[in-house]
Amino acid sequence: MDENNGLLLLELNPPNPWDSEPRSPEDLTFGEVQVTYLTHACMDLKLGDKRMVFDPWLMGPAFARGWWLLHEPPSDWLERLCQADLVYVSHMHSDHLSYPTLEKLAGKRPDIPIYVGNTERPVFWNLKQSGVKLTNINVVPFGIWQQVDKNLRFMILMDGVHPEMDTCIIVEYKGHKILNTVDCTRPNGGRLPEKVDLMMSDFAGGASGFPMTFNGGKFTEEWKAQFIKTERKKLLNYKARLVKDLQPRIYCPFAGYFVESHPSDKYATLDLARMLKDPTDSKGIIEPPQGTKIYKDSWDFEPYLKVLNAAVEDEIFLHSSWIKEYFTWAGFKDYNLVVRMIETDDDFSPFPGGYDYLVDFLDLSFPKERPRREHPYEEIRSRVDVIRHVVKNGLLWDDLYIGFQTRLQRDPDIYHHLFWNHFQIKLPLTPPNWRSFLMRGEQNGPGIPQVSELNRNKFSVENQKQQEI
Repeated sequence: MDENNGLLLLELNPPNPWDSEPRSPEDLTFGEVQVTYLTHACMDLKLGDKRMVFDPWLMGPAFARGWWLLHEPPSDWLERLCQADLVYVSHMHSDHLSYPTLEKLAGKRPDIPIYVGNTERPVFWNLKQSGVKLTNINVVPFGIWQQVDKNLRFMILMDGVHPEMDTCIIVEYKGHKILNTVDCTRPNGGRLPEKVDLMMSDFAGGASGFPMTFNGGKFTEEWKAQFIKTERKKLLNYKARLVKDLQPRIYCPFAGYFVESHPSDKYATLDLARMLKDPTDSKGIIEPPQGTKIYKDSWDFEPYLKVLNAAVEDEIFLHSSWIKEYFTWAGFKDYNLVVRMIETDDDFSPFPGGYDYLVDFLDLSFPKERPRREHPYEEIRSRVDVIRHVVKNGLLWDDLYIGFQTRLQRDPDIYHHLFWNHFQIKLPLTPPNWRSFLMRGEQNGPGIPQVSELNRNKFSVENQKQQEI
């Protein structure tokens, strides 16, 4: 029954959307379909006389200053982007939606057609604030063919685990299908086309700060190493099973090439026609010219760090009442969780003069000491430049968590999905009104109490006892 007491019909086994208007594969000539790896998850597809680019992250960092490109992009990457007929951006994570890259592109071709799925949180929710002048962003429904020309069409599908943000894509040219599952945990709920000509998927298991940003209790370096080893085996088994089930003619793993770092001219190109005709054809994959610079050995940190550092001295943070203003804006409450937030330096030691405070999300209060009731507790240490940049601009906490800019402890050791999901996906689409906040000045009240010295080391003492037990 629906909300009006009407009868709803649910088709338990709906037809696969990619089977609508089926087309028989046509013969391809050598060089007609070429797939060129640029860097990380960015692929350049030549499809007849059309060009399509996936997820262009080709300059600058991702996740604040947490991820930097491992591979040196081709020197002509900007020209390649400008020549593309369309760009697909799979989701809003900054290793796929790179505003520094798109700003460069918009300077030369602001009207380039960009396609994204109709996710619950818009992929380009932060476009206006970013200042990037793109004028041709197309939000398309899931599971419907988008016709580019008589030979080329594509379809965007949602992720079954994270439908609010993750997507994947099927590209079909002359009846030949290319499937790119990107970072989807369970693309399209597990229903995918079989025997596609080319399948691409990530091999890094998605973006996460777990367990590397955690410490205390069981989270020793030995435990983390064993956990990662086990998870890699699970991921390899899952990918192997997926490939076995779908039986693509060619499989290409990608989207895991980044480095954690702070302070070439062409890439390998796959000729689809050659590889389909003879997978052993030595000319099927064109290697980069000898001497091509493959790995990056320097990064232009300064422009990006300057933006982050500017937030540290922002006028907002002269008033301790920014804390109440920010978390009220964030809108997460009525949940039994107490979080201690500590601003730190680069080594995760308390930042001199930084804020150290408690947030009780049960009633959205800011106590001086932990409440006496039973409650889960988390301690989040965040590098001051990143946390203040995130707060000032109303950004999602992915920059903190996935970008490795935090160190976390929790008691008990449970994952608070509602809390993290809210701050990583469900924050308001518009940033806090800091102009109004500053105009109100000290009318915001006496401010937020800092954690008392008596209570300051309570977690570390309790945690030490837990380890001894």
